[in-house]
Amino acid sequence: MTEQAVLTYEAEDIEILEGLEPVRKRPGMFIGSTSTTGLHHLIWEVVDNSVDEAMQGFCTKIIVTLLQDGGCRVEDNGRGIPVDPHPSDPSKTAAEIVLTVLHAGGKFGGSGYKVSGGLHGVGVSVVNALSKRLDLEIDRGGRRYEMKFAGGGTTVSKLKPVGDSPRKRTGTTVVFWPDQTIFDDVEFRAQTVMERLQIMAFLNKSLEIVFIDERQDPVLREIYKYNGGIQDFVKHLNSSKEPLFKKICFYEGAEPEQEVEIALQWNTTYYESIHSFANGISTIEGGMHEEGFKKALTNVINKYARARKLLKDNEANLDGKDIREGLTGIISVRLRDPQFEGQTKSKLGNVTIRSLVEKTTNEKLSQWLEENPREASQIIQKAILASRARQAAANARDLTRRKSAMGGAGLPGKLIDCSSKNAEISEIFIVEGNSAGGSAKDARDPHTQAILPIRGKILNVEKSRMDKMLKNTEIQALIMAIGGGVGDDFDITKVRYHKIIILADADVDGSHIRTLLLTFFLRQMKPLIESGFVYAAQPPLYSTLVGNTKTYLKDDQAKAEFLASHPNHKNEFQRLKGLGEMDFSELEATTMNPAKRSLLQINMEQASIADEVCSILMGDDVEVRRKFIQQNAKDVRFLDV
Repeated sequence: MTEQAVLTYEAEDIEILEGLEPVRKRPGMFIGSTSTTGLHHLIWEVVDNSVDEAMQGFCTKIIVTLLQDGGCRVEDNGRGIPVDPHPSDPSKTAAEIVLTVLHAGGKFGGSGYKVSGGLHGVGVSVVNALSKRLDLEIDRGGRRYEMKFAGGGTTVSKLKPVGDSPRKRTGTTVVFWPDQTIFDDVEFRAQTVMERLQIMAFLNKSLEIVFIDERQDPVLREIYKYNGGIQDFVKHLNSSKEPLFKKICFYEGAEPEQEVEIALQWNTTYYESIHSFANGISTIEGGMHEEGFKKALTNVINKYARARKLLKDNEANLDGKDIREGLTGIISVRLRDPQFEGQTKSKLGNVTIRSLVEKTTNEKLSQWLEENPREASQIIQKAILASRARQAAANARDLTRRKSAMGGAGLPGKLIDCSSKNAEISEIFIVEGNSAGGSAKDARDPHTQAILPIRGKILNVEKSRMDKMLKNTEIQALIMAIGGGVGDDFDITKVRYHKIIILADADVDGSHIRTLLLTFFLRQMKPLIESGFVYAAQPPLYSTLVGNTKTYLKDDQAKAEFLASHPNHKNEFQRLKGLGEMDFSELEATTMNPAKRSLLQINMEQASIADEVCSILMGDDVEVRRKFIQQNAKDVRFLDV
């Protein structure tokens, strides 16, 4: 979007809506939570402001640095926050108001920003409120200005000029240190930041984003810049899969005050991976832009298949789900006044964008298919095979339902169920092996805890279509025990347990079983993960006696921390055996008793990353998998698939 001449960004463009007071009292309302998720949200809020400058064409480079002392610095070469006195309160500069007043920014009236992701104007003021210290530096009009804040956004020194801007630079630099009295943990995770910055770079073609981690030795430095934009994004997501063809279908369209870019490539897997964004914000729940795309895609492919006689006259149209099997797609829209559902901005509600996406896809995708008949034929042949497999899967599901009906309650025979029928307090442990299942049965609370033993490693659903999957005995048992159905039929309200806990050994085989189960839940029961119902038990690796009391330690790091705080400890450390070799009292004390156990909740904040991780870990590309494991081994305590 050009028209830069009509855009102003001066002091009078900063609008004040209300004060900053509530942020420290209820931080969750503004950043979601005070966990590591909320901590990283502080970085996103500052970076989003720089990206908004890039979307206007005023910023070409953003540098994000994690400092040795726990702070974070975000610098850009945009226009710089306005430094003049604000018309509503001449005693304060516009910059001070932006940093200290909630809902103050240049994104409401429309003259400062034509499109923007940070629509609520809470961003940098919330970061200030939740930091123990924040330093602001602005280069604007040939001068450099500085301002400093202390805990909770208190102004320590007013904005003042400190000299000339080096090399006529313009831009804003924000350095902040999160307040440890607010957050559970104030240590930033490099991998989380890198993943998010890479996505931002994909969505903003040719924008250079530099990530520096000064906490590492040697200093880690990554540069993200993609001249292909979302085409490079699709290539990246499909790098761990086998593309159906090399070409990437890319097209775009625009109307006054809104525009769309779409990139598509099919692969040989059986799952669709469509990721949509509005003004750079991930719309994980989809919305009007996704609706318009899916409708037009189904229409265009069927029309082409009929015209080329790839579908016979007596055959039904291809279903949208069959056409999207194996599709990796990025839908990126930008619009003047996006209507998001809620502060989380996870679903887009603008009706006008649906018609733009639909119209553009009808026209441009039809043209691409005409120009690429070989690829078009491959897409349609894959969809026809998917259609046949879907019918076979429907027959297999019907057979599973009939078996359930004939078996009374329809529960697998090996399930050791709990007596409670209240799903909210009931939990099921999925345990590998009969011996571990026996110990778990003795250690459980029979009122609320159910046990489902599974034998060996379940089928890798990443490489299997639904019809094959439903013939697998262990998968059938899982579906019947959980009770919500599977795939498109899955209904979260019918799930029988609100805690589904994977109980596997802390060795390589146990990790593989966990990954297979998580892949199954992600691909076939996704609402379970989205609702926070899936957990991994974390049995401790060590035990030792402190006096007459047995103390359990989770891992090597916990053991090292214990020794640091107990330097005179002389008792031996017992390395605990596998779950199957633990007696029921050990299992109860370490893994099953809610008062003592350690559970890891599995969630998925960014669907494209979760999808990519599953494809890497469970796909066929051994080299990509090895590289991923080597890069992430240090961060295993942050596991969040």
